[in-house]
Formats: sequence, structure tokens, C-alpha cells
Amino acid sequence: MNSEDAGDLSRYQAARRAILAVIIVIAFATLVFVGSLHDELMHEYIETLGLVLILIGIGGRLWATLYIGGRKSAEVVSTGPYSVSRNPLYVFSSIAAAGVGAQTGSYVVACLFMVVCAAAFYFVARREERFLSAKLGGEYLSYLQRVPRFLPNPLIYRDDAEVTFQTRRFRVTFVDGLVFLAAIPVLEAIEEAQEVGAIPHLFLLF
Repeated sequence: MNSEDAGDLSRYQAARRAILAVIIVIAFATLVFVGSLHDELMHEYIETLGLVLILIGIGGRLWATLYIGGRKSAEVVSTGPYSVSRNPLYVFSSIAAAGVGAQTGSYVVACLFMVVCAAAFYFVARREERFLSAKLGGEYLSYLQRVPRFLPNPLIYRDDAEVTFQTRRFRVTFVDGLVFLAAIPVLEAIEEAQEVGAIPHLFLLF
């Protein structure tokens, strides 16, 4: 991969990180004033479900990184998670985002977070596809036809006997994923402030 290709891909990856940052900022700015209409038991259930979604999202992002780390613009990766979805990193990030939204105790917020995150990544994925189609040619175009952009198709799963990966990229993805977990104590603090009246509820959602 020449320096120009690396620069193009790095810009797309920078856009991906910027999107995540913007979503996080907007999310916390909004969630300060959001409350749940559910009773305490259902509220706790939704929060627990959200934690499960966050862990699935983090684990899925790490799984995808094992296969793609550092090779995205060098070759067509079409095994493991990339055999069922062209953008598993984005899929699992959206799942984790839903988990963050669920920490409000609201199904509506959880779904909204997932939809907003997936919509933002949709535009990044489209740009990446144009770049990779030009860079990798016919093999990648064939991959586009076989594998769905986002929603995984487990019926077409295939794998390699062994996988090599870059430990640095794996560590970076792991650290990035901790941001989703870090949202939990922050949202708990917001919830406690709401309960004592320090922060008003402007929106109450199911």
C-alpha cells in the first residue's frame, strides 16, 4: 500500500473516530435530561440488557480486529466476521451504542442510539467501498455482491484454519471499546443527580 492509499484510508478511519466522538458528546448532552417511564425493576432489567449489549459490542469489535487489523486496503478479507458482513466493526459498534443508550432504562433511547450510530457509519462505509473498489478491483467487487453491507448473514459464514493479527491494533481496539463501558458510571451519576432533583427530567421515555 503506497503512502497516498494509506492517507486516504486513514482519513476514512479518522472520520469514523470523529463520528464516534460526536455521537458520544451529543449522547451525554441529551441524556442529562432524559429519564425512564419504567418502574424500577424494568429499569434495572433494561440497564442489565444494555451491559450485555456493550460487552457483545466490545467482544465483536475485537473479533473483527483479529481478522482485519492493518489489512483493510491491502487485501480482501472475507473470512470470519467479514464473511457474513462487510462492516462488522460498525455493526458491533452500533450494538454497543444501543447498550449505552439502554443505561437510561429506556428502550426508546437504546434503539435511537443504535439507529443514529448505524446511519452515521453507513455514510463512512459507502466512502470506504468506493475507495476499496478502486484499490482492490474485481475481487472486492465480487465480495460486495456476496456479502451484505451490515446485517450479518450467518448462512454464508466461512473461516480460516488460523489467523495472524497485529497486537498493537488489537490493544487499540480494546482501549477504544472501554469508552462504552466508561459510559456506565457517568450515566449512573446523572441518574442519581436526577433522583435528588439536581438535574431536571425534560424527557421521560419508555
